[in-house]
Amino acid sequence: MTRKLPPRVRSWLVGVACSLAVAAAHAQAVPKTIRMIVAYPNGGISDVLARALAEKLSAQLGSAVVVENKAGASGTIGMDAVAKAAPDGATLGFAAISPLVLNPHLGKSPFDPLKDIAPVARVMYSPVLLLATEATGTRDFRTLMDDARARPGAVRWATSGQASLGHIVLEQLRSAAHVDITHVPYRGGAQQMNDALGGQFEILSINAGPTVAPHIRSGKLRPLAVGAPQRLQSLPKVPTLAELGFPAANLSSVFGVFAPARTSSILIAKYNAEINKALESPDLRARMTATDNVPAGGSAEAFADEIAEEYESNARIVKAAGIKSD
Repeated sequence: MTRKLPPRVRSWLVGVACSLAVAAAHAQAVPKTIRMIVAYPNGGISDVLARALAEKLSAQLGSAVVVENKAGASGTIGMDAVAKAAPDGATLGFAAISPLVLNPHLGKSPFDPLKDIAPVARVMYSPVLLLATEATGTRDFRTLMDDARARPGAVRWATSGQASLGHIVLEQLRSAAHVDITHVPYRGGAQQMNDALGGQFEILSINAGPTVAPHIRSGKLRPLAVGAPQRLQSLPKVPTLAELGFPAANLSSVFGVFAPARTSSILIAKYNAEINKALESPDLRARMTATDNVPAGGSAEAFADEIAEEYESNARIVKAAGIKSD
């Protein structure tokens, strides 16, 4: 025979259950205002596309998604703000994965990239172009490699800086192709582009975008290869580094949305679904592809796995090449 609980006890248990249910629902509710921290300055292409994504999410979620720029330290300052925010779903971050997978290997990070940040969704790939300048007559990638082997150290390769993604691409190629290429690191893109157009070095690695396209069309800069998941629509004849036999060097800047660790898994799943939905919209995809960025998407779990793999890979590359930050 089942013994019935006294009415007072039953009433207490029902009250507790209701309170827990209300607390759970509150923890999983999408906040009315969401702060999206963009780890780069206002006005850049990553900022423009982050704002376009925020606008889509505002409409889909029925919440105000407000963009806040926190630039500096190659994205680390913005991501540190995300890591230290309350895990209540009211703060998201938009950044490349480099503050998580590369920067920590070059200096002390103010947060643990694998424990303090929750990957939400991969948003896009920003391809890396390998461009020949007028300092060389090279017109294809294999000729470049042959020239580098024939003249050790004579080929100069400019990147946006020591320990930049372009530098990592170079180190991967040096190792895989057994070539001696001279690294020319710059601080920022303006001087790098001016010197490229002036033929101050043979090869330039730079992210694809609207500032580069006119010089490719004019013939001042000749694309030899691209680091991207697939060939670019704007450059269908230019092979990826993977196609050329260098999959480890086939790197691109991966951008995504992040949340503070310990954010509700239900909220993470909700945000992931809404970001994937936004990335299917023709207008947002058109804005990305118009600047040679490749829309991505996928699950939060796959994004987290990619970050963990890149973190370990970069640790090996940085150590083997003895790369130091500027």
